[in-house]
Amino acid sequence: MTLETDLPTAAPIAPVADTAGTGVQDASRRTRRPSKPNALRSERPGVRFAAWAAVIVCGGFALLPVYWLLATSLTPRTEVFAYPPQFFPSTVSWEAYESLFTNPTLFNYLRNSIIVSVITAVLSVLVSAYMGYAFSKFRYTGRRALMYFVLSSQMFPQALLLVTLYSVFAAYGLLNTYTALVLSFTTFTLPLCVWMLKGFFDTIPDELIEAARVDGASRLRIIHSIVLPLSAPGLVAAGLFAFVRGWNDFIFALTLAGPDKQTLPPGLVNTYIGEASTAWPELMAASLVVSLPVAIAFISLQRFLVGGLTAGAVKG
Repeated sequence: MTLETDLPTAAPIAPVADTAGTGVQDASRRTRRPSKPNALRSERPGVRFAAWAAVIVCGGFALLPVYWLLATSLTPRTEVFAYPPQFFPSTVSWEAYESLFTNPTLFNYLRNSIIVSVITAVLSVLVSAYMGYAFSKFRYTGRRALMYFVLSSQMFPQALLLVTLYSVFAAYGLLNTYTALVLSFTTFTLPLCVWMLKGFFDTIPDELIEAARVDGASRLRIIHSIVLPLSAPGLVAAGLFAFVRGWNDFIFALTLAGPDKQTLPPGLVNTYIGEASTAWPELMAASLVVSLPVAIAFISLQRFLVGGLTAGAVKG
């Protein structure tokens, strides 16, 4: 007996000729998924306008002080206090920059800033690298408590420690020296550098370190040949943070260092700000020039800085 069914039979898929002359293709292979619309194109015009308006407002808020520095430095001293203030200087004067580059005292301040900032960055990176590696890869009693104790030092205002540090440095004869500035700056940069590098070391697999131990590498060899090269972005970020801390400090450089060892921030104030008057064009020109090294460092090391700051933020 033969059973008949009312279900229709599926029609065979007809082959589709290949227009390029390479053969016959299946129609199912030519089926493509519909492309997703571009997210920017699918947004409403009002949303795009609001986004661009926010970018312009934030950019103007950030760049307006820089422009005002430039405009004031190019304005003659007789027109600085003109009312109403002029957004564009009517007369461009280069006298402020000429006096800046012909003042030998400012070059002395610049040399002091470079020496103190570079030594602070190197010392902070060296110490924080070993501390961060110990916190990340070693397990011992009191490890977590010690980590939070190091971080808790950031809770105290740094100005409160100025009197204590001044007394200690005076007792050991370290006032008016580079050593006093480097030690004080390193003290304040270490906690954040340690936690920054600790988060970066957490991203390095423990299996890589165990494999090096199996091959006979010592702990120092593992740190210097494996861990530190892989942690270059974190080291650059920590070093840049310490460098900026030493470059921008004012109160410690003014108090702990004498006129011969002072850095740029207090040096500029003592040079251009007086009791009776202030040389605003010269001060603005000097402030703009001394900001260029830090800006260039940030721009050139931007990818290392972002990688070092975001390392360890997401655990996979």
